[in-house]
Amino acid sequence: MAEEKHKRRVHYSGKYPKKFEEKYKEHNPEKYADTVAHVIEKGSTPAGMHISIMVQEILDFLQIKPGQQGLDATLGYGGHTRKMLEQLQGQGRIFGLDVDPIESEKTTKRLRDAGFDENQFQFRLINFANIDEVAAEAGKFDFVLADLGVSSMQIDNPERGFSYKIDGPLDLRMNPQKGVSAAERLREITQEEFVGMLVENSDEPYAEKIAEKVFFRMKKGDAMDTTTALREAIEAALVYVPKEERAEAVKKSCQRTFQALRIDVNSEFEVLYAFLEKLPGILNPGGRVAILTFHSGEDRMVKKAFKENFRAGIFSDISKDVIRPSAEECRSNGRARSTKMRWAIKA
Repeated sequence: MAEEKHKRRVHYSGKYPKKFEEKYKEHNPEKYADTVAHVIEKGSTPAGMHISIMVQEILDFLQIKPGQQGLDATLGYGGHTRKMLEQLQGQGRIFGLDVDPIESEKTTKRLRDAGFDENQFQFRLINFANIDEVAAEAGKFDFVLADLGVSSMQIDNPERGFSYKIDGPLDLRMNPQKGVSAAERLREITQEEFVGMLVENSDEPYAEKIAEKVFFRMKKGDAMDTTTALREAIEAALVYVPKEERAEAVKKSCQRTFQALRIDVNSEFEVLYAFLEKLPGILNPGGRVAILTFHSGEDRMVKKAFKENFRAGIFSDISKDVIRPSAEECRSNGRARSTKMRWAIKA
């Protein structure tokens, strides 16, 4: 077998690396723990990592006991899963679901390296809309967690196209091997449909102006296939906003536009609806579920489903109000600020 050539790490200019691929220390938290700790201490998320949100609040509510069976419907970086596995103390098991084949492989390896074998943790590359299929195989669950946020590893990697801040292909798919990218989606729809997507998926106040500029540029022959191209179109659409307000308006419209496209290409509302509809049927009596949402559309759906099931006597109790992360957590992890948690208990 030919010997694998040694790959030299990417060199960077200046004191600190700026690009995702240059942050080699951040990509190796086990090897460079001091560097990673320093990045977290500054309130940033290390490249290639994800800092789990509201961990203690989730554990306090789920009340996990050894011998139980649980489900992490959105595995991601596996931070929540690891903490829940620790509560089981080697007795019982957790199933982790995810549609991202790239990150889930890394996460499964991390959990195996941490000592959680097949008897304690099992992974399924499956959309959480199909939780009934998992329950048919594994049996019902005593606790379920669904964190509906996009993982930091996906946001930070320019190849995935989730962030308007870094240049990359306009993709936004959770599973880049399936479906159409955001760039392809824009070529499929009409200007009016794009307006509707921006309003419905992210309550974008400048929806018509943004759609008009994006489609004008596309008709002119400009390719709308990178994150930079879309950001520049949004900047041009908002040029009439007063100068002192423009930077903030552009930032928020970029966030909302990318969110609207991401929700669309991943069918996020349809997937969440299917999950919520099937959820009571996969819980054991007394089973507990906690859901973290990150925008109003998701939260409305969770709130409505929980209320309906409570009124029908399917859930014995639900959270009356949303639970939010502490001010301290929001300071140390800026991505926690928009988080809302709701919970329910099966009758």
